[in-house]
Amino acid sequence: MKKVFLILFAAGLMTTGFTSCREKKSTGDKIEDVADDIGDDIDDALN
Repeated sequence: MKKVFLILFAAGLMTTGFTSCREKKSTGDKIEDVADDIGDDIDDALN
């Protein structure tokens, strides 16, 4: 019984650790990131 509880507890800690630290971006932030990436790619292609 202890092992089952510990496994469930560890699984719960891992799932909250992976989901709670994600950065939430707005649509404007995503568009800005894509525009920056495209600009960087163009600069790299020209050099």
